[in-house]
Amino acid sequence: MQRLYSKQISIELFENRQMLFVSGPRQVGKTTLARQLCKDFNGYYLNWDDVDHRQLILAGTNSLVSALGLDQLRADKTLIVFDELHKYKHWKDFLKGFYDRYEQQVHILVTGSARLNIFKKGGDSLMGRYFHLCMHPLSIREISNQPINSEQLIQQPQKISAESFEQLYQFGGFPEPFIKANARFSLRWHNLRSKQLIMEDIRDASNVQELAQLEVLSRLIISQSGQVTRYATMATQIRVSVDTIRRWLDTLESFYFCFRIRPWSTNIASSLRKEPKTYLWDWSLVSDGGMRAENFIASHLLKAVHWWNDLGMGEFGLYYLRTKDQKAVDFLISKNGSAWFLVEVKSSESAAINANLAWFQDKTGAEHAFQVCLNMPFVAVDCFSVKTPIKVPAQTFLSQLI
Repeated sequence: MQRLYSKQISIELFENRQMLFVSGPRQVGKTTLARQLCKDFNGYYLNWDDVDHRQLILAGTNSLVSALGLDQLRADKTLIVFDELHKYKHWKDFLKGFYDRYEQQVHILVTGSARLNIFKKGGDSLMGRYFHLCMHPLSIREISNQPINSEQLIQQPQKISAESFEQLYQFGGFPEPFIKANARFSLRWHNLRSKQLIMEDIRDASNVQELAQLEVLSRLIISQSGQVTRYATMATQIRVSVDTIRRWLDTLESFYFCFRIRPWSTNIASSLRKEPKTYLWDWSLVSDGGMRAENFIASHLLKAVHWWNDLGMGEFGLYYLRTKDQKAVDFLISKNGSAWFLVEVKSSESAAINANLAWFQDKTGAEHAFQVCLNMPFVAVDCFSVKTPIKVPAQTFLSQLI
């Protein structure tokens, strides 16, 4: 399957002098994409988890240059992919030295299954030397196989089949279970991935010792997807401190198991002190229908926000809305510090439009207010041409994102 990221990564690599960092969840397709790029451009793929590749990297820059033939005259720059390099304690220093010496001779792609920004703390040694792109699971727009106009925030609506929509909703956006579309395979795949994430990735790259309790927390997050995250309640249930819960959630978020969104406020400091809502990168793990629908939309919105931010199209954010008297709307997307559009999620189009959409639109000044209905049939009309609160099909709305 051709990912929408393939073209953009090629553009980023070959039009800019900077290295490109691509991060994203385990099994989202980073390695497959990187290997294909190496094949297309006759590049070199080095994986830190491969013992031979690790030995080559540890031997030092000179040995690596000699092994890859970079000490020979070449007509074009050479593509080099470093996969999971962040597991190397001194990866920043290695990359900095390698890039500074061979910037004119190589294109460098660095991929990782943890947030690479958490591994760059402790200095600005890579400042100005890289751009970042976050790779997400498949989405409605991506499985439509229609081209993306990377110059536009909002795409034209594209229809997909009802079967494809249901397949994505049921099996999630990770390529292998989505393509297989088999319930037994999907269950085995998800169980294995969860074990590897906690018992291998997090164990090897973090200071978390209580992995069994961390696994309990991950299951708790699944059962409470989309709910306000009560740190104190979780701490009592798992019998650890509130600070431990916060730290463990940071870790799970860093490894793309979950993501948190905070309430919208014009006072950012105030917003950050309020409790977030937590969602999963893999919505198919959520069994409750209403909660899965909300997580499904949240994941699409996050993918769009990351895409717009990574491509330098502005500063975008994903939030939720809730007042002290319990007026609420599921999501708000901000653009350059101002409210842009609101989203309320409903499973059925028969549900009355949420009156809070109009109330919050008036209070925030948002340009659009959508009630996104999962079972509403596709309509080939631009949702963003409407300014007043309106019900829209999930297929139409999501196909206009990324």
